[in-house]
Parts: sequence; C-alpha cells; structure tokens
Amino acid sequence: MLELLSNFRIQDAIDIAIIAFVIYRIIDLIRGTRAAQMLLGLAVVFLTFLSSQYFDLYTLNWILGNFLSSILLVIVVIFQDDIRRALTQVGTRSFFGTEPGIQGQDLEEIIRAAVSLASKRIGALIVLQREVGLNEYIEVGTRLDARVSKELITSIFLPPSPIHDGALIIHRGRIIAAGCFLPLTTNPHVSKTLGTRHRAAIGLTEETDAIVIVISEEEGAISMVREGRITRDVDAGTLRTTLQRLLKA
Repeated sequence: MLELLSNFRIQDAIDIAIIAFVIYRIIDLIRGTRAAQMLLGLAVVFLTFLSSQYFDLYTLNWILGNFLSSILLVIVVIFQDDIRRALTQVGTRSFFGTEPGIQGQDLEEIIRAAVSLASKRIGALIVLQREVGLNEYIEVGTRLDARVSKELITSIFLPPSPIHDGALIIHRGRIIAAGCFLPLTTNPHVSKTLGTRHRAAIGLTEETDAIVIVISEEEGAISMVREGRITRDVDAGTLRTTLQRLLKA
C-alpha cells in the first residue's frame, strides 16, 4: 500500500478527476432520455454475448460477435441525435455547470404570462434560449426584438394574432421572434396523448439546451420541457423556483 501511494502522482489524481467528471456529465446528459434505454439494451446484448461464449452457443456467439465488431458504427448511428446534443453542450458553459439566463423582472413577466394564458386556456410555446443558438428557427419566424412583458407575450398568443401559431423565442431578456416552428420529436416512447405543441417542445430540447414552457389550451395546464424531458402540470411557484435554478447566471 505504501509503495502504491509513493508512486501516486498528482497527474494521476487530475486524470481520475477529469474522467470522473466527464462520465458524470455524460450520465447527467442522457438520464431520462431514450439514449439511457438504448444503452441498457446494448448492455443486455453484450451480456448475452459473454453468456454465449461461456455456454458454447456458437451460432449466437458468431452473430453477436459480428454485431459488436462494428459497435462504434452502431453507436454513431443509434445515438447520432444524442451525440450531437452532447457535443453542442460540451462547447458551451452549460456542460461545465454555469449557464446564462433570465432573472428578476423578466422572469416574473414570463411566469405571469404563462399563468394568465393557462387560466384563459390559450395555447402557447415559450422558448427560453440558453447557450445553443436557435437562429435556424428564428429565421422562419417573425423577428420582434422587444422587451419581455406579460402583456406582449399574452397578446402574441391570442387567436386573432397572425403569429400566435408557433413558438415565441426569448433570449437574455428580449423577445427575439414569434411564430417560429420547431422540430417535432421522433422519440417513439413519447406519450401518444401529447399534442403537437408538447412534441415540438420535446423535439427542440432533444437537439438544444433550450427550456420550453408549454401551455395546453385543452387542459389549461403549464408544462416545462428540458433535455427532451417533460414535467407536466407545473404551478407558478414550482415554475419560478425551477427556472431560477436552471437559468441562474
């Protein structure tokens, strides 16, 4: 033991700490997503391969052996969306635990607008942009560049508004654009009961680090979506606390 400690270098500690941090962040990124389920499936396949070797199941072992020999290609194909999202976050401060966001009065205006829209059963999609740019979605919408206010957000989603059908994108205290169309999720495990707005919110957050607030016109309920995961029936207090934590500067 003393010999091992004497050979232990500070570089070894740094090396272990970096690897542990990267593994932790990867687990945090895929937790609750379909990537976690697919990783579990690959683990089952690998255990089956080892079992086939132990029990001399030659045909099964040959099939699984050929499959696992191309495991890197399989991983790239299966996890391409998750890899893209992870690499995007590696290039941002969010990967290292600090994220820019909306605070103070702007956040209160957003929460008040969400509660007001929900009480009137007016459907809405409010996107809070973080590190990852959303220019490709902003370009197809209507640019506004206006100050965040409850009245403006509410008026945008009123049915008579020509830009009510789509998402509102907010970044650093400014309403950047409205009437933006988001990508729908292709995750087959998403509940069939979710409508287009919820599927669009999940689809965007699967590809970016944005946070989306969804107001359902059918139920008059507020949902929050991030990292492809949806939290339904959120009240004002929970929404405020969660956003303050996630959007802290």
